[in-house]
This record gives sequence, structure tokens and C-alpha cells, in this order.
Amino acid sequence: MNIPSLRSRKRARIEIIPLIDVIFFLLATFMMVSLSMVKNNGIKVNLPAAATSAPQEHNDRTTISVTKDGDLFFNKEQMQPGQLPARLTQLKVEQSDPKVFINGDEKAFFGAAVEVLDDLRQAGITKVAIDTKLKP
Repeated sequence: MNIPSLRSRKRARIEIIPLIDVIFFLLATFMMVSLSMVKNNGIKVNLPAAATSAPQEHNDRTTISVTKDGDLFFNKEQMQPGQLPARLTQLKVEQSDPKVFINGDEKAFFGAAVEVLDDLRQAGITKVAIDTKLKP
């Protein structure tokens, strides 16, 4: 004899709509994070602020960093000031029209930045920009 139970015999269901919502949220989050990531070729320095600061295209760029202590870095590789002209000449040979960003600390010695600019001109590199942050 079959006795009916007071509890109904409902089967468990997997609700797919909330799962899809979570997946799309994660997808959108990862896409936004990956698009906002910029590969930084230079070392971290305290950039000077400028009211006319404008974002630049950072694809296939070379960064020369000047620290407040006067140290030079070529794409995170520390070098002596005398080594820079040879490295810039090699860069000019490797890339026909290289883009170079000078990433200098706001308390860096101005003479070091001028020497870098002079070395860039002697190597024949004309596309040069100075990294700054937007003045609040």
C-alpha cells in the first residue's frame, strides 16, 4: 500500500539565470581590469605635475627613467650615463622610428635630463616625450 507523504516531492532545481548574471559580471570585471592595465617600462618615480598633461600612446615605447639621485634606467635596466649613447644607437638600428619617453622624478637633477635629451638627439631619435601627471 502506498501512503502519501505530507511533504511534496519537489526535485531540486539549479537556477541558471543567477549563474549567468554572475558569469557576465565576472567577465565584465576582468575585461575592464585588463583594459586599464598599462605596461610600465620605466621604474616608479614621482612624476612632475603639469596642467597641460595629455595621455600618450604607449605602444612599442622605450622609457628612460631619471631618479632623484641621478641614476639612469633604460627600460628598468640600470646603466651608467656613458653607456646610454651606445644603447640609443642600438635602439635606432633595431627600430627605424623609435618612441622614447623620459620618465623623470620631479626632484631629479635637471642636468641629467638635458644629458639624456642630448644623447637622444645625437642618436637621431626625434620622437621624444616627457612623462608627467595631470595637475589637480
